[in-house]
Amino acid sequence: MEKLDACIRNHDREIEKMCNFHHQGFVDAITELLKVRADAEKLKVQVTDTNRRLQDAGKEVIAQTEEIIRCRVQQRNITTVVEKLQLCLPVLEMYSKLKEQMKVKRYYSALKTMEQLENLYLPRVSQYRFCQIMIENLPKLREEIKEISMSDLKDFLESIRKHSDRIGETAMKQAQQEKTFSTTLQKHNNVNYGRNMHLGRSKILDSKNEMTLKRTFEEDDDHDEEVLTAQDLVDFSPVYRCLHIYSVLGDGEIFENYYRKQRRKQARLVLQPQSSMHETVEGYRRYFSQIVGFFVVEDHILHVTQGLVTRTYTDELWNMALSKIIAVLRTHSSYCNDPDLVLELKNLIVVFADTLQGYGFPVNRLFDLLFEIRDQYNETLLKKWSGLFRDIFEADNYSPIPVANEEEYKIVISKFPFQDSELDKQSFPKKLPMSQSVPQIYIQVKEFIYASLKFSESLHRSSTEIDDMLRKSTNLLLTRTLSSCLQNLIKKPHIGLTELVQIIINTTHLELACKYLEDFISNITNISQVTVHTARLYGLSTFKDARHAAEGEIYTKLNQKIDEFIQIADYDWTMSESDGRASGYLMDLINFLRSTFQVFTHLPGKVAQTACMSACQHLSTSLMQMLLDTELKQISMGAIQQFNLDVIQCELFASSEPVPGFQGDTLQLAFIDLRQVRHYCTSLDFRSQTLTLLEKEVTLLASSKKNNIFAQFRKNDRDKQKLIETVVKQLRSLVNGMSQHT
Repeated sequence: MEKLDACIRNHDREIEKMCNFHHQGFVDAITELLKVRADAEKLKVQVTDTNRRLQDAGKEVIAQTEEIIRCRVQQRNITTVVEKLQLCLPVLEMYSKLKEQMKVKRYYSALKTMEQLENLYLPRVSQYRFCQIMIENLPKLREEIKEISMSDLKDFLESIRKHSDRIGETAMKQAQQEKTFSTTLQKHNNVNYGRNMHLGRSKILDSKNEMTLKRTFEEDDDHDEEVLTAQDLVDFSPVYRCLHIYSVLGDGEIFENYYRKQRRKQARLVLQPQSSMHETVEGYRRYFSQIVGFFVVEDHILHVTQGLVTRTYTDELWNMALSKIIAVLRTHSSYCNDPDLVLELKNLIVVFADTLQGYGFPVNRLFDLLFEIRDQYNETLLKKWSGLFRDIFEADNYSPIPVANEEEYKIVISKFPFQDSELDKQSFPKKLPMSQSVPQIYIQVKEFIYASLKFSESLHRSSTEIDDMLRKSTNLLLTRTLSSCLQNLIKKPHIGLTELVQIIINTTHLELACKYLEDFISNITNISQVTVHTARLYGLSTFKDARHAAEGEIYTKLNQKIDEFIQIADYDWTMSESDGRASGYLMDLINFLRSTFQVFTHLPGKVAQTACMSACQHLSTSLMQMLLDTELKQISMGAIQQFNLDVIQCELFASSEPVPGFQGDTLQLAFIDLRQVRHYCTSLDFRSQTLTLLEKEVTLLASSKKNNIFAQFRKNDRDKQKLIETVVKQLRSLVNGMSQHT
């Protein structure tokens, strides 16, 4: 506290010193102010006097100044009027220009004029009544422009719908020409061309700023030398105009939605086929042309407008169209039975796919569909060639081909690859072993390969795949069509033994020609047969099966012919003595067999031997069945002797080796059972034969009695039955005793 008090005292002394220092100045200032007070009063009097005198002098100046102000106001008003009139005149001129543009249908320019009016001119003079009228009319003019442009767009869409086939036809024609040119260039330069072709794309890109194209739908320029692009046929200005108008008006999205909706509807109409489309190629061509025309227009709109259509939109539309196209083609192509029509359809699909692929649309599914159509094409080819094969077989004479001279021989060799060194040594005239149907069948198989190749062209497949296609289709022709025709031919009743023999010879030569067909396919496709994935022709099995069927039919027909001869046999089983010579029917049968087996000399040895052995065995069995027939009641010794002569003739025929190649007595063994029966019958005398016949009759009587079940219930009949059985046993013992003695 003491220190604080001391500090306070120090500060007080400092304050006192400061006040003392400034007190004198304050006093001096008050003194000076008192002196100025008197001077101020004098100045006030002087100023008042000066002001009074100045006011009196300025009254005249004020009057002159007011006059000047009034003139200046008038001048300013005049300037203002001029300025306002200068503002109004451009508005009136622009509005007049707007009316003129509407009159000449320059709607896009009219919209620009309206925009200038609204944004630049009208705001300057908006306070005037005539400007308000203009402002009220502008929305009406805009709606009128929208309606007019939309009407033009509708006319454009209608015209496009009607003439899309013309547009598509032009695009497809140019695609085909471009492809032909590229193929020719490839052949000349020996280079591959794999880049996608785009029709008129460069022309479109170069002419983006040229929006107006002349409409030429009504003019027929089929004979015009100048080739027009698909875009040259269309006037797209209504689309551009309408797009710009709606964009300027801020309704671009509305226009885009409307355009896409209408085009989707038109796409559905274009994709709807006619019911009779499959009957002619023109129906397919028109269908494809309409679709191509539709997507050519969409592609052009995509590249020359911004946002009206997008790639996503066109891809979605194309996928929808592609699914419909594939379904339509699957349905309608299934009705096509003409291979030429199917081939033309394939060519149209290829051109259609190449055209749209050139515009950037994916077409892999179309080429996949072509493989399905290829199977159908092969089926129609197989049906057609089945008829050709039947006609060839019907027209064939089933005789070896005669050649009178070297020229005729070369003609046949040029058609069919035949080689025989032994035949070459023979002099003319001579005969080729096969009949006329063989070279004709060979030629038709080659024609089938060519026809199948036509479909494989332009499918963008490798040579290996084409080679595999050709071999598979050729295998179907051989294993199914030709095999079926051969089987049906063999089963026909008018085909005799001679024809069957010739069929076997024919199939042998056709089988040998299969390797030449493989070489033929390899030469076409330039694919070596040593390639791992190369398929082989199944002609060997086809012709072997046909040959086996023909051989079996030969055996069957031989047996049937033998049965026919046996049926005319007329033995008198009660004759007293034989004629001393073999029966006429048997001699005719043996002569028939001799002449038939002479024809068999051209057959493979085993076939002829098998046929001969089968015939002899069947003859032996038939004669045995004739002798053991249950309806035969009795046989005389003369009948046995006559039958013995017939059996001897059969044995002589067997020993004469009608078909070479049998070892020893192999063929005679077919008649061994008849030989035993013959020895047995000649060793028995007439009594034993009579007892045998009696036994036979009694046995038949006994069996007939046994079969009568009602007789078992009658006592007398049972006694008779026992008596008959006793007699039969006694006769059998007697016959057996005589046989042992003999």
